[in-house]
Amino acid sequence: MKPDIDVFGLTHIGKVRQLNQDHFVVATVHKRLEVHASSLLDLATLGVGDDRLATLAAVADGVGSGVGGEQASKFAVEQMLEYLGHARRCYEMHDETADSFVSDLQRAAMACHVELVGRRHEDPSLTGLSTTLTLVLGVWPWIYVLQTGDSRYYLYREGALQQVTRDQTLAQDLVDQGVLSRAEAPQSVLANVLSSSLGGPESEPVVTRIRAEWRNVHLLCSDGLTKHVPDERIAARLGAMTSARQTCQGLVDDALEAGGTDNITVVIGRAAARPA
Repeated sequence: MKPDIDVFGLTHIGKVRQLNQDHFVVATVHKRLEVHASSLLDLATLGVGDDRLATLAAVADGVGSGVGGEQASKFAVEQMLEYLGHARRCYEMHDETADSFVSDLQRAAMACHVELVGRRHEDPSLTGLSTTLTLVLGVWPWIYVLQTGDSRYYLYREGALQQVTRDQTLAQDLVDQGVLSRAEAPQSVLANVLSSSLGGPESEPVVTRIRAEWRNVHLLCSDGLTKHVPDERIAARLGAMTSARQTCQGLVDDALEAGGTDNITVVIGRAAARPA
């Protein structure tokens, strides 16, 4: 990774689970795709390039307690990398064709969903073959955020933390309908029931486009972090940030100290310095 970007990702199995179903990746797109960090070690062979076209990070959290969830999250990360690694024309034309680029990202996610559904039908034992996916793609001067499920993307700027993604859960649906309050939702039995996922009964990938700024700090995480670490603590960690690595480790430690009942994955990135 070039020194103009400070980015790091970390995943931990937690204190309770027997299998880590989370996967993450940090990569840059050149003429080919260069993987800098990932829970999928075999991705390191995908090659290098020259001038950077885009920077991306993704977190996927497999659903369920069996191997199907781990397989689904791995597949989702690999499939999106395959698509984004061959989308050179999209990066070069994205500013003029933003709506088309958003649609292309949604179609790529839906293609992944359809493949996972097909695999589950072929092998009924893979009942948990579904996953969340939250992916952030930086193509200056824009940030594209693709999300399905409840893994989150936060934007931190000048002391303020904003959750950009909306949790696709039944509890959040009830909050939106006015049935539950925001304070009640985390304690609801529906808090961990997804209304949308890749490979699940329903999938509605959402893509959000926001303008990139050098002062922004970006955080992606699975719900193994957010079910234990409140937004106030996340903001405090980011506010005291000295490096992406240090802050990722601090947040994982916070989740472990608070119980660590799920797999925990955190990816943090920022511009190291504004170019002259």
